[in-house]
Amino acid sequence: MRLKMIFPLLLSILVLNVHAQNSSEDILFTVNENPVLASEFLRVYNKNLDLVKDESQKNIDEYLKLFINYSLKLEEAKALGYDKKPEYLREFESYKKQLSKNYLTDHQVTDKLVREAYDRISYDVKASHILVRLPETETDTTLIYKQMLSFRDRLLKEDFETVKKEVHNGTTVFAEDLGYFSGFKMVYDFENVAYNTAVGEVSQPFRTQFGYHVLKVFDRRPSRGQVSVGHIMISNPKDTLRDPAKRIQEIYKLIEQGEEFESLAKQFSDDQSSAKKGGKLSTFKSGQLSSVKFEDMAFSIKNVGDITKPFKTDYGWHIAKLYEKIPIAPFEEMKGSLENRVQRDSRSRIINETFLNSLKDKYKIPELFDLSYFESILNDDYFLHKWKVPETIDGSKPLVKIGKDQKTYSDFAKYLESAQKRITEKQSIKGIIESQFKTFLDVNILKYQEDNLEFENEEYAQVLDEYRNGLLLFDLMENKIWNAVKKDSVGLQEFFENNRSNYVWPDRIDANIATSSDKNQILKVKEQFEQNIDLESIKASANSNEKQNVMFTSAVMDKSHQALPEGFEFKAGVSEPFMHNNSYHVVHVKSVIPSSQKTLDEAKGKVISDFQNEVEKKWLESLEDKYKVIINTEVLKEIKSQISN
Repeated sequence: MRLKMIFPLLLSILVLNVHAQNSSEDILFTVNENPVLASEFLRVYNKNLDLVKDESQKNIDEYLKLFINYSLKLEEAKALGYDKKPEYLREFESYKKQLSKNYLTDHQVTDKLVREAYDRISYDVKASHILVRLPETETDTTLIYKQMLSFRDRLLKEDFETVKKEVHNGTTVFAEDLGYFSGFKMVYDFENVAYNTAVGEVSQPFRTQFGYHVLKVFDRRPSRGQVSVGHIMISNPKDTLRDPAKRIQEIYKLIEQGEEFESLAKQFSDDQSSAKKGGKLSTFKSGQLSSVKFEDMAFSIKNVGDITKPFKTDYGWHIAKLYEKIPIAPFEEMKGSLENRVQRDSRSRIINETFLNSLKDKYKIPELFDLSYFESILNDDYFLHKWKVPETIDGSKPLVKIGKDQKTYSDFAKYLESAQKRITEKQSIKGIIESQFKTFLDVNILKYQEDNLEFENEEYAQVLDEYRNGLLLFDLMENKIWNAVKKDSVGLQEFFENNRSNYVWPDRIDANIATSSDKNQILKVKEQFEQNIDLESIKASANSNEKQNVMFTSAVMDKSHQALPEGFEFKAGVSEPFMHNNSYHVVHVKSVIPSSQKTLDEAKGKVISDFQNEVEKKWLESLEDKYKVIINTEVLKEIKSQISN
């Protein structure tokens, strides 16, 4: 998803509709004499109260500062003509069209389809099918249908693989094992037949956009739901100095010897985000992770607390532990996400047809139209894409009225002319006119509703304003701050030089760490560290092929490293044994690397971010001087009293 798609949604936390009002409502503040109403401030504040993560933004005064800053930026964007730029207008119209789709729908039919979808994602179906490819425009299908009946007869009597070997040619006929699938995984027409065919049965021939199918259902199982697991991961090395397969086996030996999975994850897992939590991952469902191998292994663990043997994925080696198996969520919890999927799915055409019928009733559109005139002016040139609207047409004659919009003979004739390029084969003149008029009518009814939606639906109007202003502010910030900072290499270097103390490496150590649940083993390693015996020899004496007594970690690390306890003293030499994460440790600090200055390249990401904040701060100060802001303190006091109560 493009950043511009996300940015307006983030800005909705601070968006308001700032424009001149002829209203007696209380004005909270003005920017360049443009008033902002108290009601607008309260609406946005209350709407987004639970969304802001910074507690300071819940403070009225702090939130008001953000609100005013936003208003200043918006005023500047309009003063610079950003709202008139063609690119901005195109972007906004695109967003508007996309947004309106959420409001141009039949919610009753949607609810029914959402419930059906939930029932279907609650079960997986295992099926195979035979498909004969066929163009959507093909109407003579008698022979194909007979062929499908013969395929069905064979599937009832023979093994699928046997039939597949004989009929599949990979061009016109496809015989495929589809495995397990659930709702939304197939086109809706196919899904309907799959879920309405009993296990062991073969469907009647049916048609989808791809051609004719017959399918056989082999199994039906409840959804696997979600699973909560932890893992220890040893990633694939960027060099050849480490053998991940060997290291994961060493860790697995420790588990077999009774050491805690979570403790080992904290100490040795390369997945830093989960290592801090003892290896525990967020819950996931089938198809959510990028590794099918990991998912299948996770779902295959039978009992809570069970731990897998080491297994390999594209990311490295893993050991997984099951914490919880979670069945599919209740309908009410999934309703919102399912509704979004239904509206994007092929089943949405059912919703569209129902919605269009309701609009036809609303605008009192007749069911029948006399289109005989158009039959008289259309000819075979239409199928050659050469037909032109006759000059003698009575273009002003009314054809259909949609709300206040009168469509004429000329409107439909022009539509016929523009649409002829989509005709790929010859059909009857009457059939062409009827199908084209239906499309013409549907398109114009939806367009009329969409064009008037902002005046009929308050919620839509508010969201549309958030998009409108959000996109405007994105363009302003991109040009005035983000891109400007990236291009200002001299300013960036100067900012870095003036703030060098903020960009330093912390104290670090180059160390070897030994870890074991057996204190005596750690004491032996400590003696060997003190004798400066080489690390490989120490490893060989501590462990064997049969038993992993001690794990070793070698790295340059700072105080935040997972293997070090809080407060560990950085000094060269061998530490005393200590307990950390339920295991004994000893650290051989080969050298202490003192704090040092980072170069600009090493700190560039943080420097750019800080420089942007500094530039934006000064820019906002200039906008405060340019556009006068007047706050009505009495109204602000009233707002505070309302919120505190």
